[in-house]
Amino acid sequence: MEWIVAASVITMLVLSLLRVHVIFAIIISAIVAGILAGMNIQDTVEMLIEGMGGQASTALSYILLGVFAAMISYTGITTILVRGLIQVLTGKKTMLVLAIAGIACFSQNLVPVHIAFIPILIPPLLKIFDQMKLDRRAVATALTFGLKAPYMAIPIGYGLIFHETIQKGMSTNGVELSVSEIALSLLIPVSGMIIGLLVAVFITYRRDREPRQLLKINWHDQKEKDLAITFNRQHTFTIFAIFIALAVQIITESLVIGALAGIISMVIFFAVPLKEGDAFVQKGVTMMGTIAFVMLVASGFAEILKKTGAVDALVESSSTMLGQNHAIIALILLLVGLLITLGIGSSFGTIPIIAALYVPICIAAGFSPMAIAALIGTAAALGDAGSPASDSTLGPTSGLSVDGKHHHIWDTCVPTFLHFNIPLFIFGWVASIIL
Repeated sequence: MEWIVAASVITMLVLSLLRVHVIFAIIISAIVAGILAGMNIQDTVEMLIEGMGGQASTALSYILLGVFAAMISYTGITTILVRGLIQVLTGKKTMLVLAIAGIACFSQNLVPVHIAFIPILIPPLLKIFDQMKLDRRAVATALTFGLKAPYMAIPIGYGLIFHETIQKGMSTNGVELSVSEIALSLLIPVSGMIIGLLVAVFITYRRDREPRQLLKINWHDQKEKDLAITFNRQHTFTIFAIFIALAVQIITESLVIGALAGIISMVIFFAVPLKEGDAFVQKGVTMMGTIAFVMLVASGFAEILKKTGAVDALVESSSTMLGQNHAIIALILLLVGLLITLGIGSSFGTIPIIAALYVPICIAAGFSPMAIAALIGTAAALGDAGSPASDSTLGPTSGLSVDGKHHHIWDTCVPTFLHFNIPLFIFGWVASIIL
């Protein structure tokens, strides 16, 4: 029976790498697992839908944060931030890259807009990058760091989704751990990402890089629009709404309630017009709906693997082969996690699948709960930075490539894979052994 897990996961990876949409890849792989276990397609699909309920709260959180992000973007407050950044840091390459990394970090926790800020922040800076001969690969690594490290380290905003998803995945498979303990377990892997960022900024991409001369874009019209935006009451109320959302989330420990508080505050303070509500919802669903649904379907896929008995068989066979050697077991599990997230391209969406595989194997091998959390969190993040289909790479490329001078694979995926996935793998492996 253990081969069913391998067959279904390999099916999912092959379909994902062939550019089949991840949702279809997971559904087809779930059906493959059910059929191989002797079930018919109808029963398999019913089990898939039943299992999707495990991530309903997380999916709703994503949608609401998407709506909140659309409202924040509507006010134009990020444009004012960009203008200030240009005035202060023009000519200071290293400081500019680190400032971009810092702003990206805010997008996951303090101001949970995810990748929505990149098309606003980056395009106006491209001409300055070229004038400074700044290597855009450094900017790509800075953006990806900000899109990944904060949600791994801090259980606020998207970080709360990430940590609660790990907690739920572990709990479903028999291991209880608090969100704060999960956050502690991931500090070692995240420190590897910090080292990777510093290496990229101060060593690998520190030298001047002559800008490519491919496309010319006239930013005159955009500059006029940007200059027309000045700080006003609308922006003040937007800041209030952001802090209200953050405070409510921390007090209630619910991202759904926090996001709702932010959305309601934006409307009550007249930071956004109520009549545009449908447009905000549509934009929010467009931005975050796919990720939310991937997580739902991934939860259903994990449920099928468990109920068919394939995971139990895999645990039994792996325990026989690997024994109690934690170093080798952790190494193999992280390699599996790397392959899965490279194929799917979503660290959040892979957690239910990874947890269903990892937790039983790690329990049988005698790993501590915090070591299991470190393995799941690291494996979920592995490949996310280097995957061509990941938000953590597509987001930076969307901003850096608008003038045709930035290649998605060689200028975003390869640099982020080298500087983040390698240290993540090493530090995550160490964490699983010492925790």
